Amino acid sequence: MRRVWIVGSSGAGKTTLARTVASRLELPHVELDAIHHQADWRPLATPEFRAQVEARLDASDRWVICGQYVSKLGDLVQRRADTIVWLDLPRALVMRRLIARSLRRVITREELWNGNRESWRGLTSADPEENVVLWSWTRFAGVRARYAALFDEAPPHLTLHRLRSPAEVARFVHDLRL
Repeated sequence: MRRVWIVGSSGAGKTTLARTVASRLELPHVELDAIHHQADWRPLATPEFRAQVEARLDASDRWVICGQYVSKLGDLVQRRADTIVWLDLPRALVMRRLIARSLRRVITREELWNGNRESWRGLTSADPEENVVLWSWTRFAGVRARYAALFDEAPPHLTLHRLRSPAEVARFVHDLRL
């Protein structure tokens, strides 16, 4: 594993797993959310976003990247990855974790990227574009369908890991080797 792409629903634990994998394998970590979400949650324009992601991928032949943004990046990450790790955890578990994480972030005022913080207003919004819990809920089935299809017809250059439970994630991390 030299170029690892970690995917899954919002709140599934992509960034946490990516940090762990990057640390264990001594690889640079690239977080797509940190590139995409500019100050005041403004999205980076697609051409600039693609250019910045491509520059990060070109900077090293070894990396762990987390996040999807397939609508903006197409197959840019997939073409360069040698391994895809899909966190395909149950929806109830993802939602429980996501709500707890979001509440913690609101209460502690934790800064995420570029000065952005989750807010009570965002967490209570009925708009999935502003509420990460609704975002994850409304997109969960689509994310699952996208990666199920990819895993069914994956290009031969990819090693695939579909992790469906916390125990499978723990085994995957335990088995990582430099």
